[in-house]
This record gives sequence, C-alpha cells and structure tokens, in this order.
Amino acid sequence: MDAKILTTLEFPKIIHRLSQHAATIMGKALVEELRPHSGLEEVKSLLQITDEAYSADRLKGSAPFAGIADISAAMHRARIGGTLNPAELLEIALSSRGGRRVKKHIADIHDEHPLPALHRQAELISEHKSLEDAIFACIDDQAEVLDSASPELAAIRRELRSGEGRIREKLEGMIRSSSVQKMLQDAIITLRNDRYVIPVKQEYRSSFGGIVHDQSGSGATLFIEPEAIVAMNNRLRETKAAEQREIERILQKLTAAAAEFVEELLSNQDILGALDFAFAKARLAHEMKATQPKMNDRGFLKLKRGRHPLIARDQVVPLDVELGNSFTAIIVTGPNTGGKTVSLKTIGLLSLMAMSGLFVPAEEGSQLCVFDALYADIGDEQSIEQSLSTFSSHLTNIIRILGTMTAKSLVLLDELGAGTDPAEGSALAIAILEHMHARGCRIVATTHYSELKAYAYNRKGVINASMEFDVATLSPTYRLLVGVPGRSNAFAIAERLGLERAIIEHARGEVSAEDLRVENMIASLEENRISAESERQTAETLRKQIEQQRLKYDADRERFEEQKEKLLNKAREEARETVAKAKREAEQIIADLRKLALEEGASVKEHKLIEAKRKLEEASPQQQQAKRSRTGAAKKPEKIEPGDEVMVYSLNQKGLVVELHGSDATVQLGIMKMKVALADLELIKANTPLPKQPKQAATVQRTRDDSVRMELDLRGESLEEAIMEVDRFLDESFLSGFGQVYIIHGKGTGVLRTGIQQYLRKHSHVKSYRNGNYGEGGIGVTVAELN
Repeated sequence: MDAKILTTLEFPKIIHRLSQHAATIMGKALVEELRPHSGLEEVKSLLQITDEAYSADRLKGSAPFAGIADISAAMHRARIGGTLNPAELLEIALSSRGGRRVKKHIADIHDEHPLPALHRQAELISEHKSLEDAIFACIDDQAEVLDSASPELAAIRRELRSGEGRIREKLEGMIRSSSVQKMLQDAIITLRNDRYVIPVKQEYRSSFGGIVHDQSGSGATLFIEPEAIVAMNNRLRETKAAEQREIERILQKLTAAAAEFVEELLSNQDILGALDFAFAKARLAHEMKATQPKMNDRGFLKLKRGRHPLIARDQVVPLDVELGNSFTAIIVTGPNTGGKTVSLKTIGLLSLMAMSGLFVPAEEGSQLCVFDALYADIGDEQSIEQSLSTFSSHLTNIIRILGTMTAKSLVLLDELGAGTDPAEGSALAIAILEHMHARGCRIVATTHYSELKAYAYNRKGVINASMEFDVATLSPTYRLLVGVPGRSNAFAIAERLGLERAIIEHARGEVSAEDLRVENMIASLEENRISAESERQTAETLRKQIEQQRLKYDADRERFEEQKEKLLNKAREEARETVAKAKREAEQIIADLRKLALEEGASVKEHKLIEAKRKLEEASPQQQQAKRSRTGAAKKPEKIEPGDEVMVYSLNQKGLVVELHGSDATVQLGIMKMKVALADLELIKANTPLPKQPKQAATVQRTRDDSVRMELDLRGESLEEAIMEVDRFLDESFLSGFGQVYIIHGKGTGVLRTGIQQYLRKHSHVKSYRNGNYGEGGIGVTVAELN
C-alpha cells in the first residue's frame, strides 16, 4: 500500500493510538510495522485473532504482560559467550515467568470460552521454570546479587562487613579524640576512591600523617586516610576484589544456563510480542466501541453508522453507506463544509483498518471489502517547489491513479475537476469518472459541479449522494444522503442572512428554467426523504416496542411453562403415591372379598371386583396411562382365535378367548365371561387350552340390562343397609351404561340423605350429585351423575 495514501487517510494516527495499548517493546514494534493486507483469507485470520483477544479481554481482562522485556540483545550476547549483568539476567527470568503467566491466562479462558487461534500460539511458549528459579535465587528485584547466591560469596560479604566495621570503629575513636578534633574540618567519616578517609584542615597537613586522596574545591580541606587504617583499607580492597570475582563466576554460571535456551527464549519473545499485539488491537476496539466487520473480496462494502475514529464520539456524525452492489460509484455533491471530505476519509480509513485486522467503529453487521489497493486524491495538492497549481497537482495524482488502478481497487476523489474553468472541469470530471467506471473499480467522488448530478442520474451503476443541510439553521448536519443529489442552497442562505429580495429575485432570473426545475425536483425529493425518514423512525420505534413486548411475553410464557411443568410433576408424584397406597389397601380388600366369595358361593359378584380394580388402575397418573396405551397400540395382533390368552385394555385384565362374534369376542375373566370388542384386546399367548368352567360362572355383556332400574327407593332403611344397597345399585347402573340415577331417601330428619351424599362424594362411579329439582322429589331425592 502506498505510504502517501496511508498518510492522506490518517492511518499513522491509528497506528499511534494502537501503539499506546501495547504493553511490550515487541508488541509496539509489530504495531509500527502494521500495514493493510490484500488477501481475503489473511485478513479474516487477522480479524479472528483480534476477535478472540477481544473476547478474552472482555471476559478476564488483559493478559499479564508485566515484566516481559526485550531480551534479544542479551540472548545474542549469551550465545557468543559473553557474560550478562544481573539486570539482564533478571529481565530474562521475568520475561520467562511472564510468558508462563500469559500462557496459563489464555489456557484458562480457552477451557471456558474457546480461543483456538490464540491458544495455538500460546501453547508454543516454552517454559523454563528451573532457569527462573536459578536466577531468582541469585538476584533480587533490584538486580543485586544476593549473599545466598553461593556460600563463598556469603563468607566474603561477612568478612567485608566485619572489616568495614573495624575501620569505622577505629576512625570514630580518632575523631572523638580532642587532639584530633581540632584538626578536622568536620567530625565525619567519608569515602574517597573506595577508601575510608576523614576531612582534615589544610593547615594541619604537616602534623597529620597519612595519605591524601582528595581536597575540597577551595583547598581548605584535605581528605586523608590515616596511617593507622591504611593496612585495614588494603585488606578491605582485597576482599572487595574477591567479591567481584565470585560475583563474576556466579553471573557466568547463570549466563551459561540461559545460553542453553537461547532459541526457545527468542521464540517465546516473538510469540509474546504477537500476543501483545493482538491484545492491543482488542483494547483499541474496546476504546473505540468498534465491532468486527464481515469481509469479502467482491468489491462490496456496507457501513452501518460508521464513525471516523479520530473524531470525538460526542461530535462525530455516523455514516450509512453501501457501495458495490446495485451501484459501483457514488457522486457526492453539495456545498463546502458539509462533511464530504470526512465521509471520503471515513470510508477509506475504515477499509484500511479492516484490511489490517482491526475492528472498525461501526454497528454490527457492517461489511467491508479487501481491495488490492486504495487510491485517494484528497486535500490541497498545490506544490510550490514543483511549480504546480492545485489543478495540475490534482490532475497529476489522478493520472498516476489511472495508470495503476484495477477492477479490485477503491478510488476516493475529492473535488474532482476543481481548480479550472467550470465547463471544462465538469466535462473532464465526467470523462475521468466514465473511464474509471468502465474499468470496474469502486469510486466515491465529491464535486461542486451540478452537471455531474445528471451524469449520475443517467448512468447505470452510478448514484447521486449529498450532505444534508439544514436551511432553517443555515448549517450542515454532516449526514450523507445516498440517492439524493445536493443543492446549493445559495438563495435560501442569502435570504436568511438579509440580502435584499430584489437582488435575490434578479439572481433567480439569471438561472435557466431547466436548472430551476432540477433544483425544485431536488427540493421535492429532499422533502419526501425527510418525511419518509420520520415515518421510518416512528416505525422503527414501534417495531422495537413490539419486539420488547414479544420478548417479555416469551419470557413470561417460558417461565409459566416451567412452573406449570413443575407443579404437574409434583401433582403426578403426589397422585402416584396416593394411588399406590390406596391400591395396596384395595388389593388386600379385594383379595379378602374373593376369598369370601369362594367360601360363600359367589355371593360377591366377580365383575364388581374387576371393575373396582380397573378404576384403581385408571386412578394412576395420566402420563403412565398414555405410555401403556401407546405401547399396547403398537402390539395389536393381526388375528385372534378362540383359546388365545389376551389382555383386555379397558379392564387391564388377562383372560382367555372363548368364542368370536364378528368384531366382538367372549372372554373368560376369572369366574365370569364378558363380551369385549376385538380392538380392546391384545394377544399375549396363542391357543391356550380353555379351563374347565366353574359352576358359578356368569356371562356379563356390556349392554344395558332392562331389568336394572334407574332409581333406588331406600325409605325406611337404616343408613348402614342403605349404603350397601347404594353400592350395589351404582355398580349395576354403571355396567348398564346409565348416565344418571335417582336415589329416593325421603325427607325425614335428613340423616339418611346426609349419609348417602357423603358416601356418593367418595364413590368412584359418581361424577357429581345434587338434590332433586321441582318435579323430581326435591330434597327427598338425590340425583347422581355417573362417569
């Protein structure tokens, strides 16, 4: 990409802002090298890394790059056998530890929120914990070699401290002496040339023995090492030399240990720089409130509320523009200071940012194209050095663009044809645009010439646009209006500023009728656009309100369904437990009744026992019933023969088929026979021999028995006897298919009525009951509705 284009579109300012977010020298270096790319897959890969870093930064904050330094120079010196100083070794250890922390940080996020590209990079970071421990064991945070670095160094430093203590003790004894104090300038101990000295007045030099190491600027004070401590200072110097030799040995040992991992540590540095670069792009995206654009290579771009990133958010006017679909060129007309140049730069700069792997300040869903090159002719190109006028300079630049552009290029032209005669300039502008349009490139051009409005209107693939201008306030709104050509608004502005009406009318007369019609047409279009925009905003507001209501309704419905399901499950469970308990008790009662029936000659009817058991089965939760019936439906036989063992669905009982009657069959159920529809049967086992018929066997048909009455008269009966009669009467009425029966108990004291109605309330055959109406016997009769 041409460096001049990057400067024209202010891309270096984006680089500067991005550099401020890089935490390491390596990351800053990569930022400075950032340039747009022209390969679609490469750009998508860069944006994916930025997106992953953006997510990681949002979820867990920025990666811990603190302490990571540029160690390349130190590692190269270690490679060739040089000895590193403590500060360099400390940077190596801190960088190695920082690399481990970054690797763990990304791995932890990846476990919860996949970051495939970043995780692949971070996994390549090699870990050198043993090297870090060795360096930290010898060098402290201030890059000083610790006493504990070696036993020898610890001993030498103990000796140093002891020697220094003896010298100070000797000197302090001297300066406290009254005979010496009068010869001293100050009663202090100081150092000169790493030797302990005391300040002696010049006039006492001849009477004070020792070695002079320095004197004050005025010459009045001499810094003398007394003879009494010369030997002690010499010993101290020898000990310090031994200290330096031991420190040098320790540093050489640590340098050799680091040199073993030169390649790995340099590779780590490159990876950490790339990761820092990715997180810098993420932090810039957060700062700009930017989003990831969709990328293509078919020349299509669509910005939704795109903002120029170098204009303050509270001042910038968002830009909505689409190019490369139904039209490939946009001609923006209108007066100066309307924002045309800013719109051009916004389109160009956001395209460069996206092609560099950066998010762009626009709404979600914006699309940008990977162009092979961007060309721009923007601003005043006048060159005094080259004796070029503004027009000549613009034309020279355009000629260069025409020679290098392709069908996959984006061309931005500001004030096309300006700087020369309007007639010739407009004709030349149309010719240049026509040539570029024929080449198939994408074009956004601004101009003052009204002739280009007609060109854009008549040329397929070219569309007019303008910058909105508020005549009421005589100020631009900086909004780009695609599809509406610009107006000069000169007459309206002049009138509002107070120019005499006669002059304005004279000026109108100088304008051709055709130009006036064009201006009136544009005014009408603008009025219609403003009206449509207002209606669109109203519709959008209503749509958002409806969407919010729909979301609230969906949430409430989902919450209701969850609560309903919980309550149903709880009720089913309680019902299942209740029914199971009642079933166990009833099974025991039925077993006792069967035993009693056999002993007493079938005085208790078997069909009542079967019906009672069926009712117990039906009392189970519906979910289980549905499952059983579905299973049964899947196993219905093709043909049932006499002697087959079958399951009767409605009774949930096993039986043997005695004989067939068309679509019905007579089935032996215990001691009784029953006629049942074939559709109500399931084959269990075929051709089972029929057992010998018991003497007490009875045949029951599921038809209404004429001998069964629909009313029961209990007048004169005791309550206990009446209850037994009611139970028998209800069983017979149920099997006969009656829907409603009448129980006559009389009025009397009401004891019989109350007892019977309490019994009916709990009876399984009874759906509801009531007192008799007028004409049915009133309160002397109870009417029962059967299931």
